[in-house]
Amino acid sequence: MELRQLEYFVAVAEERNFTRAAERVHISQSGVSAQIRQLERELGADLFDRSARVVTLTVAGKAALEHARAALAAADAVSQAVGEVADLIRGTLTVGMVVGCTVTPLFDALATFHRAHPGVEISLLEDNSAQLVHAVRGGTVDLALIGAAGAIPEGLDALTIIDERLVAAVPNGHPLARSRRITLRDLVPHPIVCMPVGTGLRTVFDQACATQGLHPSIALQAGAADAIADLAARGLGIAILSDSMAAHYRDRLVALTITDVTTPALLALIWRNPRGPATRELVAHCRRAFA
Repeated sequence: MELRQLEYFVAVAEERNFTRAAERVHISQSGVSAQIRQLERELGADLFDRSARVVTLTVAGKAALEHARAALAAADAVSQAVGEVADLIRGTLTVGMVVGCTVTPLFDALATFHRAHPGVEISLLEDNSAQLVHAVRGGTVDLALIGAAGAIPEGLDALTIIDERLVAAVPNGHPLARSRRITLRDLVPHPIVCMPVGTGLRTVFDQACATQGLHPSIALQAGAADAIADLAARGLGIAILSDSMAAHYRDRLVALTITDVTTPALLALIWRNPRGPATRELVAHCRRAFA
């Protein structure tokens, strides 16, 4: 008795027709018939009543059907289990991260994963959040750290790392430094330093401005928070950062709450489901690292 014979038997039982079963398993009708006959000889009983136009199961066939399905499912489970082990022994994993990423727990997770599964080859690439979302959806990136505006991209699983509001950051001598709370209209007369288009922070800022019909002057763009803070500290523009980012630069910048920007900026790990064993393991490492 062979697994392919059981596969053909189940196909005929479910299709109730040898021709349709043959199309389903991608062999000729005569091939299916021959294998079913061989299986019946081995079992010593007819599995199908072929006297009518529609093929029906005999009593023996009905008794065999669920066991055949269980045998095929068990074979699939064996194949999957071996495949998952193989993927964690000599697989590949492509990880994306937003440009300018300095979120060290991600690097910690990659390091612990590498120590646990040294045979898995890890590729790391930087891009803007929009491109990384597209890559995860398309399957060219397994897991990515992105910025998002208010919500996780639809159709993907995620682990939210940061969920916080935008702030404007200015040096102490700036005209707005004493305000502490401002609106988007207060920012419009001043040059802005912010993340490039396609990042989560920039999306939140652009959407909020568009809602009010405002057109701020984007003087400079940089992918790293350090660069944005340095440019703002030198008086080249008002920095648009997240609250936790701005906190790192309180020695040279004053963080101002933008009262009419309520959509949060998210930093999140995203992946597609179902995910492979290597991705699943890395997600587990990331959950521990970010905890």
